[in-house]
Amino acid sequence: MNSILSQTLQDFNLIVLDNCSNDGTLEWLQSLKDARIVIHQSESHLSIEQNWARIKSVPKNEFITLIGHDDILEKNYLLLMDNLIAEHPSATLYQTHFQYIDSEGKILRNCQPMDERQYAHEFLASYMCRSIDSTGTGYMMHSKDYDNLGGINPDYENLIFADFELWIKLMALSYKATSFETGFRYRVHNSVSKLTGAQQYQQAFERFLQFIIKQFDKDDKVGSVAERYGKQFLMYFCESLSHRILKTPKNQRQIKVAGFIEKCKYYASTLIPGQTFEPEKKFRINIAKILDDFDIGRRLFFIVKKF
Repeated sequence: MNSILSQTLQDFNLIVLDNCSNDGTLEWLQSLKDARIVIHQSESHLSIEQNWARIKSVPKNEFITLIGHDDILEKNYLLLMDNLIAEHPSATLYQTHFQYIDSEGKILRNCQPMDERQYAHEFLASYMCRSIDSTGTGYMMHSKDYDNLGGINPDYENLIFADFELWIKLMALSYKATSFETGFRYRVHNSVSKLTGAQQYQQAFERFLQFIIKQFDKDDKVGSVAERYGKQFLMYFCESLSHRILKTPKNQRQIKVAGFIEKCKYYASTLIPGQTFEPEKKFRINIAKILDDFDIGRRLFFIVKKF
Protein backbone atom coordinates (compact mmCIF):
# COMPACT_ATOMS: atom_id res chain seq x y z
CA MET A 1 0.00 0.00 0.00
CA ASN A 2 2.81 2.41 0.85
CA SER A 3 4.49 1.72 -2.49
CA ILE A 4 1.27 2.62 -4.31
CA LEU A 5 0.27 5.69 -2.31
CA SER A 6 3.78 7.18 -2.48
CA GLN A 7 3.91 7.31 -6.30
CA THR A 8 5.61 10.37 -7.80
CA LEU A 9 2.61 10.71 -10.13
CA GLN A 10 -0.30 11.26 -7.74
CA ASP A 11 -3.32 11.54 -10.04
CA PHE A 12 -4.84 8.05 -9.65
CA ASN A 13 -7.36 5.94 -7.77
CA LEU A 14 -6.55 2.78 -5.85
CA ILE A 15 -9.47 0.39 -6.19
CA VAL A 16 -9.65 -2.31 -3.53
CA LEU A 17 -11.94 -5.32 -3.95
CA ASP A 18 -12.44 -6.39 -0.35
CA ASN A 19 -13.58 -10.01 -0.15
CA CYS A 20 -15.17 -10.08 3.31
CA SER A 21 -11.81 -9.65 5.03
CA ASN A 22 -11.94 -10.25 8.80
CA ASP A 23 -8.35 -9.43 9.77
CA GLY A 24 -8.71 -5.67 10.19
CA THR A 25 -7.74 -4.86 6.60
CA LEU A 26 -10.92 -2.93 5.84
CA GLU A 27 -10.71 -0.88 9.02
CA TRP A 28 -7.01 -0.13 8.41
CA LEU A 29 -7.73 1.05 4.85
CA GLN A 30 -10.50 3.33 6.09
CA SER A 31 -8.21 4.75 8.79
CA LEU A 32 -5.81 6.03 6.09
CA LYS A 33 -8.47 8.59 5.11
CA ASP A 34 -7.04 8.84 1.59
CA ALA A 35 -9.56 10.05 -1.00
CA ARG A 36 -7.75 8.09 -3.72
CA ILE A 37 -8.69 4.76 -2.11
CA VAL A 38 -11.98 3.36 -3.41
CA ILE A 39 -13.22 0.24 -1.63
CA HIS A 40 -15.76 -2.20 -3.09
CA GLN A 41 -16.92 -4.71 -0.48
CA SER A 42 -18.40 -8.05 -1.46
CA GLU A 43 -21.72 -9.00 0.14
CA SER A 44 -20.57 -12.58 0.74
CA HIS A 45 -17.29 -14.45 0.57
CA LEU A 46 -16.24 -15.09 -3.03
CA SER A 47 -13.78 -17.42 -4.65
CA ILE A 48 -10.63 -15.85 -6.08
CA GLU A 49 -12.14 -16.21 -9.56
CA GLN A 50 -15.40 -14.52 -8.54
CA ASN A 51 -13.65 -11.67 -6.77
CA TRP A 52 -11.37 -10.86 -9.70
CA ALA A 53 -14.36 -11.06 -12.06
CA ARG A 54 -15.74 -8.00 -10.25
CA ILE A 55 -13.06 -5.83 -11.90
CA LYS A 56 -15.26 -5.55 -15.00
CA SER A 57 -18.23 -4.17 -13.10
CA VAL A 58 -16.59 -1.45 -10.99
CA PRO A 59 -16.03 2.13 -12.28
CA LYS A 60 -12.48 2.68 -13.53
CA ASN A 61 -10.32 5.43 -14.99
CA GLU A 62 -9.06 5.36 -18.59
CA PHE A 63 -6.14 3.07 -17.74
CA ILE A 64 -5.84 0.31 -15.14
CA THR A 65 -3.13 -1.91 -13.72
CA LEU A 66 -3.52 -4.94 -11.47
CA ILE A 67 -1.31 -5.60 -8.47
CA GLY A 68 -1.09 -8.52 -6.07
CA HIS A 69 -1.43 -7.72 -2.38
CA ASP A 70 2.23 -8.61 -1.69
CA ASP A 71 4.02 -7.02 -4.67
CA ILE A 72 5.70 -3.61 -4.64
CA LEU A 73 5.60 -0.74 -7.12
CA GLU A 74 8.66 1.47 -7.49
CA LYS A 75 7.86 5.12 -6.74
CA ASN A 76 8.14 6.07 -10.40
CA TYR A 77 6.03 3.18 -11.77
CA LEU A 78 3.07 5.35 -12.81
CA LEU A 79 5.37 8.03 -14.22
CA LEU A 80 7.16 5.40 -16.31
CA MET A 81 3.78 4.20 -17.57
CA ASP A 82 2.63 7.74 -18.32
CA ASN A 83 5.76 8.34 -20.41
CA LEU A 84 5.42 4.96 -22.11
CA ILE A 85 1.81 5.69 -23.11
CA ALA A 86 2.90 9.04 -24.56
CA GLU A 87 5.64 7.30 -26.59
CA HIS A 88 3.36 4.44 -27.73
CA PRO A 89 -0.21 5.82 -27.90
CA SER A 90 -1.34 3.00 -30.21
CA ALA A 91 -0.16 0.15 -27.94
CA THR A 92 -2.81 -1.85 -26.09
CA LEU A 93 -0.63 -3.22 -23.29
CA TYR A 94 2.17 -1.60 -21.29
CA GLN A 95 4.80 -3.05 -18.99
CA THR A 96 8.15 -2.32 -17.32
CA HIS A 97 11.10 -4.50 -16.44
CA PHE A 98 11.04 -5.77 -12.85
CA GLN A 99 12.83 -7.66 -10.09
CA TYR A 100 11.97 -10.81 -8.16
CA ILE A 101 12.12 -10.54 -4.37
CA ASP A 102 11.73 -13.11 -1.58
CA SER A 103 9.23 -13.04 1.30
CA GLU A 104 11.40 -10.54 3.20
CA GLY A 105 11.93 -8.21 0.25
CA LYS A 106 15.47 -9.34 -0.66
CA ILE A 107 16.17 -9.05 -4.39
CA LEU A 108 16.58 -12.49 -5.97
CA ARG A 109 17.18 -11.54 -9.60
CA ASN A 110 16.18 -9.25 -12.44
CA CYS A 111 13.59 -10.36 -14.97
CA GLN A 112 14.78 -11.51 -18.36
CA PRO A 113 15.25 -8.61 -20.83
CA MET A 114 12.32 -7.70 -23.06
CA ASP A 115 11.98 -5.80 -26.34
CA GLU A 116 10.41 -2.35 -26.31
CA ARG A 117 7.72 -3.52 -28.75
CA GLN A 118 6.25 -7.02 -28.77
CA TYR A 119 3.31 -8.59 -30.62
CA ALA A 120 1.03 -11.41 -29.48
CA HIS A 121 2.75 -14.18 -31.44
CA GLU A 122 6.18 -12.99 -30.26
CA PHE A 123 5.02 -13.01 -26.64
CA LEU A 124 3.64 -16.53 -27.08
CA ALA A 125 6.89 -17.69 -28.67
CA SER A 126 8.91 -16.26 -25.77
CA TYR A 127 6.60 -17.88 -23.25
CA MET A 128 6.76 -21.26 -24.97
CA CYS A 129 10.57 -21.04 -25.00
CA ARG A 130 10.64 -19.79 -21.41
CA SER A 131 12.71 -16.79 -22.51
CA ILE A 132 10.39 -14.24 -20.88
CA ASP A 133 9.28 -13.61 -17.31
CA SER A 134 5.64 -12.65 -16.94
CA THR A 135 3.55 -12.02 -13.83
CA GLY A 136 0.05 -10.83 -13.03
CA THR A 137 1.48 -7.56 -11.70
CA GLY A 138 3.00 -4.69 -13.67
CA TYR A 139 0.90 -4.59 -16.83
CA MET A 140 -1.22 -1.56 -17.72
CA MET A 141 -4.06 -1.42 -20.24
CA HIS A 142 -7.05 0.61 -21.39
CA SER A 143 -10.02 -0.10 -19.11
CA LYS A 144 -12.35 -0.29 -22.12
CA ASP A 145 -10.14 -2.95 -23.74
CA TYR A 146 -10.09 -4.92 -20.51
CA ASP A 147 -13.88 -4.82 -20.24
CA ASN A 148 -14.52 -5.53 -23.94
CA LEU A 149 -12.30 -8.62 -23.80
CA GLY A 150 -14.07 -9.94 -20.71
CA GLY A 151 -11.22 -9.21 -18.32
CA ILE A 152 -9.47 -11.97 -16.41
CA ASN A 153 -11.25 -15.18 -17.44
CA PRO A 154 -12.83 -16.65 -14.26
CA ASP A 155 -13.16 -20.07 -15.90
CA TYR A 156 -9.49 -20.78 -15.12
CA GLU A 157 -9.00 -22.65 -11.84
CA ASN A 158 -7.38 -20.24 -9.33
CA LEU A 159 -6.83 -17.98 -12.36
CA ILE A 160 -3.80 -20.07 -13.39
CA PHE A 161 -2.93 -19.07 -17.02
CA ALA A 162 -5.82 -16.55 -17.03
CA ASP A 163 -3.41 -13.62 -17.12
CA PHE A 164 -1.49 -15.11 -20.07
CA GLU A 165 -4.73 -15.41 -22.04
CA LEU A 166 -5.59 -11.78 -21.28
CA TRP A 167 -2.14 -10.46 -22.25
CA ILE A 168 -2.27 -12.31 -25.57
CA LYS A 169 -5.78 -11.00 -26.31
CA LEU A 170 -4.69 -7.43 -25.54
CA MET A 171 -1.55 -7.68 -27.66
CA ALA A 172 -3.60 -9.12 -30.52
CA LEU A 173 -5.39 -5.74 -30.68
CA SER A 174 -2.09 -3.95 -31.37
CA TYR A 175 1.13 -4.60 -29.41
CA LYS A 176 2.81 -4.41 -25.99
CA ALA A 177 5.18 -1.54 -25.18
CA THR A 178 7.78 -2.12 -22.45
CA SER A 179 9.95 0.34 -20.53
CA PHE A 180 13.55 -0.74 -20.06
CA GLU A 181 13.52 0.75 -16.55
CA THR A 182 12.57 -1.25 -13.46
CA GLY A 183 9.05 -0.40 -12.35
CA PHE A 184 8.06 -2.98 -9.74
CA ARG A 185 9.11 -5.93 -7.60
CA TYR A 186 7.33 -9.28 -7.71
CA ARG A 187 7.37 -11.40 -4.55
CA VAL A 188 8.23 -15.10 -4.86
CA HIS A 189 6.80 -17.35 -2.14
CA ASN A 190 4.12 -20.00 -1.66
CA SER A 191 1.70 -18.24 -3.98
CA VAL A 192 -1.62 -19.48 -5.31
CA SER A 193 0.12 -21.01 -8.35
CA LYS A 194 2.51 -23.00 -6.18
CA LEU A 195 -0.25 -24.20 -3.85
CA THR A 196 -2.78 -25.04 -6.57
CA GLY A 197 -3.55 -28.76 -6.68
CA ALA A 198 -2.54 -30.94 -9.60
CA GLN A 199 -6.12 -31.43 -10.76
CA GLN A 200 -6.88 -27.70 -10.95
CA TYR A 201 -3.51 -26.86 -12.51
CA GLN A 202 -3.98 -29.55 -15.16
CA GLN A 203 -7.48 -28.30 -16.00
CA ALA A 204 -6.24 -24.70 -16.28
CA PHE A 205 -3.39 -25.82 -18.53
CA GLU A 206 -5.83 -27.65 -20.83
CA ARG A 207 -8.03 -24.54 -21.04
CA PHE A 208 -5.00 -22.47 -22.02
CA LEU A 209 -4.06 -24.99 -24.72
CA GLN A 210 -7.60 -24.81 -26.07
CA PHE A 211 -7.32 -21.02 -26.15
CA ILE A 212 -4.06 -21.15 -28.12
CA ILE A 213 -5.52 -23.58 -30.63
CA LYS A 214 -8.52 -21.27 -31.18
CA GLN A 215 -6.13 -18.44 -31.99
CA PHE A 216 -4.92 -20.35 -35.08
CA ASP A 217 -7.99 -19.17 -37.02
CA LYS A 218 -7.46 -15.55 -35.93
CA ASP A 219 -3.72 -15.23 -36.50
CA ASP A 220 -1.61 -17.40 -38.79
CA LYS A 221 1.50 -16.28 -36.92
CA VAL A 222 0.23 -17.96 -33.75
CA GLY A 223 -0.03 -21.22 -35.66
CA SER A 224 3.54 -20.79 -36.90
CA VAL A 225 4.73 -20.21 -33.33
CA ALA A 226 2.94 -23.33 -32.11
CA GLU A 227 4.42 -25.35 -34.97
CA ARG A 228 7.92 -24.17 -34.09
CA TYR A 229 7.86 -24.19 -30.29
CA GLY A 230 4.76 -26.17 -29.31
CA LYS A 231 6.61 -29.44 -28.86
CA GLN A 232 9.04 -28.18 -26.21
CA PHE A 233 6.19 -26.27 -24.54
CA LEU A 234 4.04 -29.39 -24.28
CA MET A 235 6.99 -31.50 -23.16
CA TYR A 236 7.88 -29.07 -20.40
CA PHE A 237 4.38 -29.02 -18.93
CA CYS A 238 3.91 -32.74 -19.50
CA GLU A 239 6.92 -33.32 -17.26
CA SER A 240 6.22 -30.67 -14.61
CA LEU A 241 2.52 -31.53 -14.25
CA SER A 242 3.20 -35.27 -14.28
CA HIS A 243 5.38 -34.73 -11.23
CA ARG A 244 2.79 -32.48 -9.61
CA ILE A 245 0.13 -35.15 -10.17
CA LEU A 246 2.44 -37.87 -8.84
CA LYS A 247 3.04 -36.10 -5.53
CA THR A 248 -0.69 -35.43 -5.07
CA PRO A 249 -2.52 -38.07 -2.95
CA LYS A 250 -4.82 -40.26 -5.06
CA ASN A 251 -7.89 -39.23 -3.07
CA GLN A 252 -7.26 -35.59 -4.05
CA ARG A 253 -7.18 -36.13 -7.82
CA GLN A 254 -9.21 -37.82 -10.54
CA ILE A 255 -6.44 -38.48 -13.02
CA LYS A 256 -3.32 -40.64 -13.13
CA VAL A 257 -0.02 -39.59 -14.63
CA ALA A 258 -0.63 -42.00 -17.52
CA GLY A 259 -3.98 -40.34 -18.24
CA PHE A 260 -2.43 -36.88 -18.29
CA ILE A 261 0.32 -38.05 -20.66
CA GLU A 262 -2.36 -39.33 -23.04
CA LYS A 263 -4.09 -35.94 -22.88
CA CYS A 264 -0.82 -34.24 -23.81
CA LYS A 265 -0.54 -36.56 -26.81
CA TYR A 266 -4.08 -35.65 -27.83
CA TYR A 267 -3.33 -31.92 -27.71
CA ALA A 268 -0.08 -32.50 -29.60
CA SER A 269 -2.09 -33.91 -32.49
CA THR A 270 -3.82 -30.51 -32.83
CA LEU A 271 -1.14 -28.13 -31.63
CA ILE A 272 1.73 -29.67 -33.60
CA PRO A 273 0.10 -31.96 -36.20
CA GLY A 274 2.51 -34.17 -38.11
CA GLN A 275 5.25 -33.91 -35.47
CA THR A 276 6.26 -36.86 -33.33
CA PHE A 277 5.47 -36.40 -29.66
CA GLU A 278 6.66 -39.26 -27.46
CA PRO A 279 6.83 -38.04 -23.86
CA GLU A 280 7.49 -41.50 -22.39
CA LYS A 281 10.91 -41.44 -24.04
CA LYS A 282 11.88 -38.73 -21.57
CA PHE A 283 13.12 -40.44 -18.42
CA ARG A 284 11.57 -38.05 -15.88
CA ILE A 285 8.14 -38.42 -17.49
CA ASN A 286 8.32 -42.17 -17.89
CA ILE A 287 9.51 -42.76 -14.32
CA ALA A 288 6.62 -40.64 -13.02
CA LYS A 289 4.22 -42.81 -15.01
CA ILE A 290 5.77 -46.00 -13.61
CA LEU A 291 5.89 -44.82 -9.99
CA ASP A 292 2.27 -43.67 -10.13
CA ASP A 293 1.11 -47.27 -10.57
CA PHE A 294 2.35 -48.27 -7.12
CA ASP A 295 1.64 -46.84 -3.66
CA ILE A 296 5.22 -47.43 -2.60
CA GLY A 297 6.43 -45.67 -5.73
CA ARG A 298 4.41 -42.55 -4.95
CA ARG A 299 5.63 -42.53 -1.33
CA LEU A 300 9.23 -42.97 -2.45
CA PHE A 301 8.89 -40.07 -4.91
CA PHE A 302 7.43 -37.82 -2.22
CA ILE A 303 10.31 -38.63 0.16
CA VAL A 304 12.95 -37.97 -2.52
CA LYS A 305 11.33 -34.63 -3.51
CA LYS A 306 11.09 -33.62 0.16
CA PHE A 307 14.79 -34.08 0.83
